[in-house]
Amino acid sequence: MSQHTAILSVYNKTGLIDLAKGLHNAGVRLLGSGGTAKQIREAGVPIQDVSDVTKAPEMLGGRVKTLHPAVHGGILARNIPSDESDLQAQGISPISIVVCNLYPFTSTISKPGCTLADAVEEIDIGGVTLLRAAAKNHERVSVLSDPLDYTGFLNEWNTTQGNVSQSFKSKLALKAFEMTAKYDDAISGYFREQYASAELPKEKLAGDVQRIPLRYGANPHQTPAQAFVTEGALPFKVLSGSPGYINLLDALNAYALVKELQEALHLPAAASFKHVSPAGVGVGLELNETEKQVYGVDDLKEPLTPLATAYARARGADRMSSFGDFIALSDVCDHATARIISREVSDGIIAPGYSTEALDILSKKKSGKYCVLEIDPSYHPPEVEKKQVYGVTLQQKRNDAKINEKLFENIVSKNKELPSQSVTDLVVATVALKYTQSNSVTYAYRGATIGIGAGQQSRIHCTRLAGSKADAWWLRHHPRVLSLPFKKGVKRAEKANAIDLFVGNEPLEGGEKEQWDSLFDAPVEPLRDDERKEWASKLDGVVCSSDAFFPFPDNVHRARRSGVRYLAAPSGSVMDTECIKAADEHGIVFAHTSLRLFHH
Repeated sequence: MSQHTAILSVYNKTGLIDLAKGLHNAGVRLLGSGGTAKQIREAGVPIQDVSDVTKAPEMLGGRVKTLHPAVHGGILARNIPSDESDLQAQGISPISIVVCNLYPFTSTISKPGCTLADAVEEIDIGGVTLLRAAAKNHERVSVLSDPLDYTGFLNEWNTTQGNVSQSFKSKLALKAFEMTAKYDDAISGYFREQYASAELPKEKLAGDVQRIPLRYGANPHQTPAQAFVTEGALPFKVLSGSPGYINLLDALNAYALVKELQEALHLPAAASFKHVSPAGVGVGLELNETEKQVYGVDDLKEPLTPLATAYARARGADRMSSFGDFIALSDVCDHATARIISREVSDGIIAPGYSTEALDILSKKKSGKYCVLEIDPSYHPPEVEKKQVYGVTLQQKRNDAKINEKLFENIVSKNKELPSQSVTDLVVATVALKYTQSNSVTYAYRGATIGIGAGQQSRIHCTRLAGSKADAWWLRHHPRVLSLPFKKGVKRAEKANAIDLFVGNEPLEGGEKEQWDSLFDAPVEPLRDDERKEWASKLDGVVCSSDAFFPFPDNVHRARRSGVRYLAAPSGSVMDTECIKAADEHGIVFAHTSLRLFHH
């Protein structure tokens, strides 16, 4: 058997001498570059210089050492006759082991005072090439990129007499690929920061850029922060303001929701997002006079476009939760929609475009600091998405499941009459679930979500939370709410808070009572329990959708209390039969879907 050859070229020399001694004692011929060969030789271990094989000296201040066919031909050659013939013709010996780690780019750029020139000199070329070549040919070559693997490799080598198992070589190759990927990512990240300056002028941000700096991450102490793509340009442009980390989480999730909803129903769609879950979602169905008053748009002189009604529904679903929202629109923002937005407390908006009049209105909001994002409607995100938690990267296929009317065809209840309007509402509710933090349950009615229970650990708590929001939404339609004698000049947010107190059942005391009284031209008492119950009994035809199965029939009973007549949930619970039985007791139409929609 011909002698095995190992090439060693490392920056981190931890464990190097013990490895070299072990390989030499196992009869492996050693080749080394620069300081690696020098240190091994000084330890009394025989080793040849790479230059003895390449017949070329190290040059350019050490930039070129191992980049030579005599090295890479020996690494990349396969156990096939043509490759073996090529090696023989060129007098090249095959290399069985590559030991390499890289210049400390990350630690160098972390040092105070590091210059661009300093960083450039720490970009390893030969080392990365050695690792990638060896990892590519790992069917024959063992690649050691981590000193922690030296002892285990020597044990494997000696145990197998040089016939290292394929599984062992595969693990080593994966680690090498991960090392080069991480190294390249650190380099691209550094130059992204260097060449995509945080001081980009406004007109540059409105053009195509690959990266934008963010003020901070989720919290002010989490700096620096940025948003970027590794290929092409960001799919959105910043037309006004400056988005933050949470703004973008809301914006991108919200736009994905409204885009999908518009494609499913062929209606303009809008969403009001807060903390990565929708506070409200609506589609562009015409508003009746009562809805205009409830949603606070009855005073607008301009006719409402379908997109404007979609946002009015989304914002009016839960005005308390929507305070300071991030808005997403499926269609180009028009003047009527911008007028509604201009009056609300909001952080920003994302849409596929803006009319000249709409952009003029929105860019003046918050004294020009209102965040206006324009997204490319033709953008398609990658199929695979990643998330990092506590230093661990998770990867999965993006949730590209399509939600349409066919999802609700498997009706398992006795009552099977599902009206077209209720199908529309089920699509609205279920698409909303897809982008709501789980566990989640959503109630919808007349083209809008009216109650969303997000992020609860128990399904019944989701159903109760969403139900209580739906109840409050319906109580805002009460004639006494619509005729509240607010004083002139009371702000919209103050009205929303007052209405929430009016329909609630908590007694008002002290300063809260004084503040309440100051809002009205005449004394006003909150709704009584009997008034709330009598009005609640009039709500019917609501749909309810769940992102996973109902584990117990208590969810069905609670949903019915909030006017639910149509239910949708995946099957799979051991209590499915009991839940269907509960639906039948109330005459509810219950559709079993085949789609779980957890979102985290």
